[in-house]
Amino acid sequence: MARTLEQAIAQISQLPAADQEEIGRKLLSHVEKLNALRSEIDRGIQSLDAGKGEALNMEEFLREKNSRHGGA
Repeated sequence: MARTLEQAIAQISQLPAADQEEIGRKLLSHVEKLNALRSEIDRGIQSLDAGKGEALNMEEFLREKNSRHGGA
């Protein structure tokens, strides 16, 4: 285990059980999100390796994303 994580766990273990549970839930949620993102990235790389990539008009892409999220 990484040294920093070991230090964090040592400090967390000194907290009340409720705080430990909350931190544990948040950490697990974060790890799940990272794993999902890595999986999406792997699928994207495999798609590109298989020649399924397409050219992207960056200005159009940004304009579309900004319009969906109320951006300028």
